Formats: sequence, structure tokens, C-alpha cells
Amino acid sequence: MTSKQQKVALVTGGGSGIGQSICLRLALKGIKVIVVDLDLDAAKETSKKIYAQHGVADVYQLDISNHQSVKQVFGTIIAQHNIDILVNNAGIAHIGNIENTKEADLDRLYNVNVKGVYNCISASIEAMKTQKSGVIINMASIASSVGITDRFAYSMSKGAVLTMTYSVARDYIDHGIRCNCISPGRVHTPFVDNFLDNNYPHNRDEMFEKLSKSQPIGRMAQPEEIAALVDYLCSDEASFITGSNYPIDGGFVTINN
Repeated sequence: MTSKQQKVALVTGGGSGIGQSICLRLALKGIKVIVVDLDLDAAKETSKKIYAQHGVADVYQLDISNHQSVKQVFGTIIAQHNIDILVNNAGIAHIGNIENTKEADLDRLYNVNVKGVYNCISASIEAMKTQKSGVIINMASIASSVGITDRFAYSMSKGAVLTMTYSVARDYIDHGIRCNCISPGRVHTPFVDNFLDNNYPHNRDEMFEKLSKSQPIGRMAQPEEIAALVDYLCSDEASFITGSNYPIDGGFVTINN
């Protein structure tokens, strides 16, 4: 297949964790994956894993908070491929309430988690309109729907992702573009392991168990489980789904609240 015939998915934050799992899952479906990450080495590692499973990938280093850089990189990609699927997965976290959230923290979360999603959608939406098709998946969070202790800035940013999803779904439904978001609970990624290593070196196992059991189902999600939901929402089987938020949280939102 030529690049214009093969379905193409662009995944931000594809170098590790949930993003890497999404890339590997989509590649197994014969989709060419554009792995985008701030960490070029991590993106290359994902690409190696894709090729090891006989998939196809390209790699781009990109700071999604930089509007001009996003326009330039997306322009290069669009010149070669249709972007059939855009997965806005890249994001950063912050722990703190409003009293210990500095202005710089708020700006940092906004620039990546909110402006980054805006940058990527705005850089690809015209091409999707032209091809009269496209699927956009935004990674929100349970923090976009319910109050979580010490997640002021993070909740702000993910709440914006949720409502951007609704707006894009409404505005572009007549152009054949579907837009949905996924709201994970706690997922066992390298981020969680690093957080525990840095903050709870002496009682790491105890804290891991406590965090796991904060989900009613009694464990954290695996990145592959999030990727499976992305896979479904990108598929033709989900062609009737747009403007929806999908919690995948072990019952956290409905059972805990």
C-alpha cells in the first residue's frame, strides 16, 4: 500500500506508557503510526518495537506546546500522509491544591495539556475536512469529571480537554470527523513507578497497594487496557460514536461517588 492508501494514526506522547501501548496496538491493525514525543529516544524505542512486530512507523520529536513547531511538523506529515486518526495522549501532571499551585505550575499545565491539544487539532482539522473523514481521541481523566484531592491544576487542564472534545465533535460532525475522549483512572505506568520511587522510597510497596486499592476494582489499569479502548473508538465498529467521554477507571467515578 502507498502512504496515501494505508490508514495513518498520529499519537502524541507515544514514547512511553499509555502512548506507547496505543502505538503498538494500532500498528498491529496494519495502521502506520506516527510516533510523536518530546523525547526523541523514547519515540525511537517505540518505533523499534513497532517494527519488531512487523508494523510501520515514523518518528518526530515535537514540543506540542509550541504552536509554530506543531504547525511545521504536522504540515510535513500531512504533505506525505492523510492523518486518519489523531490521538492526543501527551500530557503532564501536577500535585497540589490552589494554595500550593504556583502561577508557573498553572501555565505549564495549560501549555501542554490544553494548548497542546488545541495545537494538534488545529494543525490537522483542515486536512481532515478536506478528506471528509477523521477520528480524534483526546486523553482526559477522571479528574475532569469528579473532584480529586490535590489535583487543582491537573483537573483544570483535563476539564478543558473534556469540553474541547464536545465542541470539536459538534462543530465537525458534518465533515465526517468523530471526536471522543477517554478518562482513565490510575494506570500503572513508568510515571507511577517514578513517583513512588521518588516520594516513598521506604514504603513503596505499601503505597503502591494503597493507590491500587483506591479503585473499587482493587487494582490499577494496565496501559494495554487503555490502548484497547482507543483501538475500538478508532475502528469502523465505533462509527456511530462521537462527542462521548469514556471513563475507564475500575469503577472510581460511579462507585466511589
